[in-house]
Amino acid sequence: MHKIFSMPVANVYPLYVAKLERKGRTREELDEVIEWLTGYDGAALAHQLETEATFEEFFAGASLNDNSSLIKGVVCGVRVEEIEDPLMQKIRYLDKLVDELAKGKAMVKVLRA
Repeated sequence: MHKIFSMPVANVYPLYVAKLERKGRTREELDEVIEWLTGYDGAALAHQLETEATFEEFFAGASLNDNSSLIKGVVCGVRVEEIEDPLMQKIRYLDKLVDELAKGKAMVKVLRA
């Protein structure tokens, strides 16, 4: 089991926000991406962060978007579409979406619309 599986999402969320804000993006855009991927609206996401849900718990309660399989590319030197562990793949999907936002991709492309 990877260490990140038991890490609270609340520990990583501020790092995502800081990364995006440095690149001129917003917390609202991050929340929109998280909602698209997981189905968690603002209140549900806030609850997950407040209860310090681990990544395992976070994704266990999520309703992954049907189009999440369209997320492709490399994160940390690994192609996300080739990751065999389902939980690790979901975590890397989120990382990839955050990276795309930080690189200035249009929201419509990030959300695979």
